Order: sequence, then C-alpha cells, then structure tokens
Amino acid sequence: MSTDDDLATFAGTGGAASVRVAAYLREQILRGHLAPGERIRQEEVAERLGASRLPVREALRMLEAEGLTEHEPHKGARVPRLSRHEVEVVYKMRERLEPLALLESLPLLDDDAHARLADVQRRIEDNDDLDRFLELDREFHLGTYSGCHIDPLNAMVTRLWNSTQHYRRAFVTLGGRDRMWVVNSEHRLILDAVVRRDGADAERFLRGHIRRTRIELGHHPAVFGEEG
Repeated sequence: MSTDDDLATFAGTGGAASVRVAAYLREQILRGHLAPGERIRQEEVAERLGASRLPVREALRMLEAEGLTEHEPHKGARVPRLSRHEVEVVYKMRERLEPLALLESLPLLDDDAHARLADVQRRIEDNDDLDRFLELDREFHLGTYSGCHIDPLNAMVTRLWNSTQHYRRAFVTLGGRDRMWVVNSEHRLILDAVVRRDGADAERFLRGHIRRTRIELGHHPAVFGEEG
C-alpha cells in the first residue's frame, strides 16, 4: 500500500495528524494504489504511519465527505465501488454541474489564468505517463473552474471527480496513447472558448467532452466487474 518515499513524505509534512493521514490516503486512492471495494483498516494505517487511531478515524471522515471513502456498518471504511449504472448517473451529473461551474468561472479567469491553463495543456500533450496525465487532466479542468466562488458547487464538482477517478483511469488505459488526440482536441476547444470568454461554446464543448467519456465507458462493462 505504501513505499518508503510515501512514508518519508508523510513524516515530513506538517499540520494536524488527521490532515496528514488524509493527504496520504487521498494520494493512495487517487493514484489507484487503493482500488474500489478495498477495505481501509484503521489499525494498519495507524501503525504504518506512526499515528494513533483517532486521527485516522478523523481522516476517514474527511475523505468520506470528499467521496473517496465510505463507511459500512460493522465492516469499517472502504474505497467506494460503483456499478456501471451509478457511474453513468454520476457522469450525467457532471455533464450538468461542470458547465455551470465553468460559466461561473469564465468572467473571473484573467490572462495569467489563461496562460497557466495553456501551459498545463502543453504538458498534457508532452506527457506519456498515465498517472501524470490524470494529475494534469484534473489540474486543467479544475483550473477552468477556479474562478467559481460558489462553494457548494465547487465541493460537489470535486466530489464527483473523486468518485469517478478509478473509472477515468480505466478509460484512459483502454484508449491508450492512440486516443489521446481526441482528449487533446477537446481540451483545445474548451481552452479556446475559455480564452474568448464564450460561455455558450465553453459549455457545449465541455458537456460533449464529459458525455463522450460516459458513452465510451458504457461500452466496457468489464471495467465495472460486469458481463457484457
């Protein structure tokens, strides 16, 4: 579940113990080291990180609010596992909420923000590593929403991203490098609309980008442990 480097990073991080435990577990989940359905045993985490059980429990509550863990009565915490239908519904929610966040954000993104987004997209196009792509893809999209100051909307968008991280990873793995041109083309369309502050185009391109992933994922039931 961990590497020596992970533990060294944990040990060197300041702040409250629960925040540090949450940061460690968040990275493990988002990087796919803890898979959907996998249990998170408090005593093992506490022992591995040299923490007491209390900050681990607090960290798990924080992560549950972020959509990264869930609590099962009498069984404890685990990484949520979604069915194909649940993922489809979550993606439909994203199709509705993320364009709204983008519209709220658009007027407040200045030239510096546009330049940062363009730089992230250049790094995506120059990248060959799956984990790095997922990090940069998240940075790109959440960066386009960074001007949105509606906290409940921001929190929901982040939660939906967290809950579909594993399935995005599977989607990118299935497509491979040969399909990255599609992602990059859609990102470029979104970025161009953001720079032009064209809300209608930005909303339309983003909704199509999310919808394409939803539809293509639906063609691969094995991702969800289901038969075709």
